[in-house]
Amino acid sequence: MPSDTSSVITGRCYCGLITFYTSSKPQTVAYCHCTDCRRATGGPVSAFAAFSEGAIVFTPNEGKRITVNSGVTRTFCERCGSSLTGRYDYLPNQIYISLGVIDQADDLAPEMHGHEAQRLSWLHIVDDLTRSESTTRDMLVAKSGIP
Repeated sequence: MPSDTSSVITGRCYCGLITFYTSSKPQTVAYCHCTDCRRATGGPVSAFAAFSEGAIVFTPNEGKRITVNSGVTRTFCERCGSSLTGRYDYLPNQIYISLGVIDQADDLAPEMHGHEAQRLSWLHIVDDLTRSESTTRDMLVAKSGIP
């Protein structure tokens, strides 16, 4: 673990089998209202922090990988089932970590909403964030610096 703990972000799955840390700040933090993310995380809305792929260290590993939809790979803890990460072919060199497993989630407020058109009709998050009716791909790419 890095010695400068003031900027370290840590987290773990529900049972604690898988832990992670990074000394990098997220490139962005976003809500996602799409059906796939809701199913993967089990919540009425998902929230993820995006990091550079090489910036996160997992112990003992990143968990079980699963690809249900082409171009999207997610990881979960094999023991407790916690949703840990998402990788998207159209967002290369990035890893998205579920906010619910990040210890410092209270410090990582989302900056945008994606797939607003798929938002559950009874869910009303009142904020002034940018809302995209579909994918936030262009905004996520711009925030990451991906060419």
